[in-house]
Amino acid sequence: MSRRYDTKTTIFSPEGRLYQVEYAMEAIRHAGSAVGILATDGVILATEKRVVSPLLDQSIISKTEISNSEKLYKIDSHLVCAVAGITSDANTLINISRMTCQRHTYTYGQKIPIEQLVRRVCDIKQGYTQYGGLRPFGVSFLFAGYDEDFGFQLYLADPSGNYSGWKAVAIGTNHNSATSMLRSEFKINKEQTGDNLEGTKELNLKEATKLVVKVLAKTMDSTSLNSEKLEFSFVKKVDGKIVTEILSPKKVDELLKEHKDVIEED
Repeated sequence: MSRRYDTKTTIFSPEGRLYQVEYAMEAIRHAGSAVGILATDGVILATEKRVVSPLLDQSIISKTEISNSEKLYKIDSHLVCAVAGITSDANTLINISRMTCQRHTYTYGQKIPIEQLVRRVCDIKQGYTQYGGLRPFGVSFLFAGYDEDFGFQLYLADPSGNYSGWKAVAIGTNHNSATSMLRSEFKINKEQTGDNLEGTKELNLKEATKLVVKVLAKTMDSTSLNSEKLEFSFVKKVDGKIVTEILSPKKVDELLKEHKDVIEED
């Protein structure tokens, strides 16, 4: 019966579902993993690279992009994002995001607030679920950035046009296992808080990096981790200035070597 309703994004099923949107969100669950953690002094994003062939020349990407990254993109000097899903869909929205940032800076003389940009991207995504002849964007984003009003921020934007702020989030393959690990690491019990409430603890960027490596090591379908399989990005303050950095393959290998003990844990 559902086949009557799953060919168009504008038709609800009798159960009130939009099947094409659900299919787009299901595509994300089979994409490469992406993890983000909001720390007290920055934000870290990490993504899984999937090299489809040993003959692929990855150096070509570095000639056409800001970095040689496959799933991490610099939007502005205070904002980066990670993508999971159909990369070609992501490219369209990333170009719109970059243009939106530059227009805001040109018009108002200051960087765009993070949530304002996320809302703009999600408005576009949501529009593609309302009109006939269109399909939803098959991509989810993790936005990491900083603005003067709310400091460091981490947002998840899904194909339906919904977005939400997170302290720690995982999307893509094995996201349930990764989310469970993040939840257990962040959870503070009643004894630790000293009251009757359960809460979440605060991590600095160094601790958050260690946790991200641990989560990816335990949840990725790989026997070893290296720069050919992982990408890392940071938003942090250096000498009072906001810096966004997408690590080079050499720095990724150095980071993984530094956390070798975490990777080799049983």
